[in-house]
Amino acid sequence: MSQQQELSYACGTADRPLLGHTIGTDLARTIARFGDREALVEVASGRRWTYAELGRAVDEVALGLLAKGVTKGDRVGIWAPNCAEWVLVQFATARIGAILVNVNPAYRVHELGYVLRQAGIGVLVSATHHKTSDYRGMIEQVRAESPALREVIYLGDDTWGELLAAGAGVPPQRLTACEAELTADDPVNIQYTSGTTGFPKGATLSHHNILNNGYWVGETLAYTEHDRVCLPVPFYHCFGMVMGNLGATSHGACIVIPAPAFDAAATLQAVQDERCTSLYGVPTMFIAELNHPDFASYDLSSLRTGIMAGSPCPEEVMKRVVAEMHMTEVSICYGMTETSPVSTQTRRDDDLAHRTATVGRVLPHIEVKVADPASGVTVPRGTPGELRTRGYSVMPGYWAEPERTAEVIDPARWMHTGDLAVMNDDGYVRIVGRIKDMIIRGGENVYPREIEEFLYSHPKIADVQVVGVPDEKYGEEIAACVILRDPEDPLTLDELAAYCRSHLAHYKVPRYLEILDTFPMTVSGKVRKVELRERLAGELGRVR
Repeated sequence: MSQQQELSYACGTADRPLLGHTIGTDLARTIARFGDREALVEVASGRRWTYAELGRAVDEVALGLLAKGVTKGDRVGIWAPNCAEWVLVQFATARIGAILVNVNPAYRVHELGYVLRQAGIGVLVSATHHKTSDYRGMIEQVRAESPALREVIYLGDDTWGELLAAGAGVPPQRLTACEAELTADDPVNIQYTSGTTGFPKGATLSHHNILNNGYWVGETLAYTEHDRVCLPVPFYHCFGMVMGNLGATSHGACIVIPAPAFDAAATLQAVQDERCTSLYGVPTMFIAELNHPDFASYDLSSLRTGIMAGSPCPEEVMKRVVAEMHMTEVSICYGMTETSPVSTQTRRDDDLAHRTATVGRVLPHIEVKVADPASGVTVPRGTPGELRTRGYSVMPGYWAEPERTAEVIDPARWMHTGDLAVMNDDGYVRIVGRIKDMIIRGGENVYPREIEEFLYSHPKIADVQVVGVPDEKYGEEIAACVILRDPEDPLTLDELAAYCRSHLAHYKVPRYLEILDTFPMTVSGKVRKVELRERLAGELGRVR
């Protein structure tokens, strides 16, 4: 077979096997090796734990949950912003074999009620409030309609202290006995993926899924016990609790929580004061940090690496992160909740082109391929198709929803991501859009990502999202939604079109320009393109 015909398939190899133990066993191994090293820092409160202290704190919570009647397979919900207790509950539930259910901090009453019922949550650990949300009030509204919910433990009030006190009466041998009954294939976590229609689906993940994924992401970043990982990304998502928490603890590194929710100044301050070596974020977080008015005053020289992921990473932003934040080994990761989450990642020694134009290559022990979405046939390298992934990282399924599981995992156990991708000749993968985001203008397939990457180079544009809007003549037309670098320096549609015409095919030139102050975002920092598309379609319909 000639090189031109090589198929878009790659399998990650390694000189070491996968980890075969549970999350609790892995934490115990790290404690045995690095007990005196710092494990967890909560900047807002000033609290700190060594690994030995973290282990004792986790055991206190685990024993408390046992005292409350939690057993293997029971669902324990957590509804809170980033805090030290979130980490304690994550490891405590893993130790006793309970299944931690992450509840999105942005959920409102109907979403909370759905998750409580769908997962059958028996015990809920919750903040009392977050930002403008009254969690206690919302829980009371849905409690009567949540038959499985028997206990709510609020962080920061007497119920948390009562949990720990109850655990003091439980013999530690019970915890040891619980762990002896666990296997790495047991479910340990349910994460609800945000659906564009209907209620979200609960991706069910095992110890094997997320422990290994966190470990191999950390290995690719060359983590050791000397690393300090700043995590402004939410714990309720894989980015925080897997790539962050498990990536750190599996290597003896330190978790640094800069603030309960993302704050650019708090993040920069934490990196400086805690001498963090690694920083995580979605592109919008890095953009906010780079554009902070006091950015130049922070000492970020301790940074060497980190992860930019969660949505497409603009080339111009990546260049500034490397040059101005000292993150010369920064990595791009690609994945989804259903795959624990990372499937591909750039490497520390990749050149700038690979770290800006691709999402890396397949991680060890994982397979990826690019397939024709309709036929399922693997396409030649260089040809767009749907990215699919298989291996230890693929979830067992959606909680109690076998039909919806079968829609995304085929009989050969390939996870269908819904992302359009191209695999280069060297095995590196480029994401060119979502199947559902692809714009079909007059019969031409247009990938918004390509236009966005080009528009980031315009000197007046700080951030951009491209969406398709309905059009009577062409079926769809292209709209560029832009945040300006300087609101006092306007940008016109004619100016934008002229800039595009010299570099893009005529059918890729935006027909519409919308100047915005901010983009509608999910709590995890992803732009809600569906909302942008609907808003523009409505506005343009009124104009016509």
